[in-house]
Amino acid sequence: MNNFNSVCEQFAHILKGKSTINQDACSVSLHRNFKVTVQGRMSRSVAPAEVMFETLDQSGNALCLAEIAILEEEIPRFMYSIIQQGLIVSALHNHWLYTRPLIMYIHIQSVEPPLNFAKKMAFSFSALSSYPVE
Repeated sequence: MNNFNSVCEQFAHILKGKSTINQDACSVSLHRNFKVTVQGRMSRSVAPAEVMFETLDQSGNALCLAEIAILEEEIPRFMYSIIQQGLIVSALHNHWLYTRPLIMYIHIQSVEPPLNFAKKMAFSFSALSSYPVE
């Protein structure tokens, strides 16, 4: 478990966030720093950027997952960056109706060493109009 904690801390450092461990899963919760309204009301909770990994296997691989709120105009560059690095885009959809601007949510997954995944995600975040923050 000590190795898991160490990897989790490094994972968060790469993503410029803080880690949380819950039931053998390490997650880094960030948010997108843009103004958004839902039904005309300001909201900070509808623009998350969560990156996580679950239990490490004997080879140091883990199921790695991410869900990022993304602006419509960011989709082509961000998705291209993700795919070019061999990651799987498992979904692109909306969560909320009546948002301004239009926000979509992209889900990303892979099985690999978590630190590799974190580096790939950090690199792809540079394709966004703003890097996700704590």
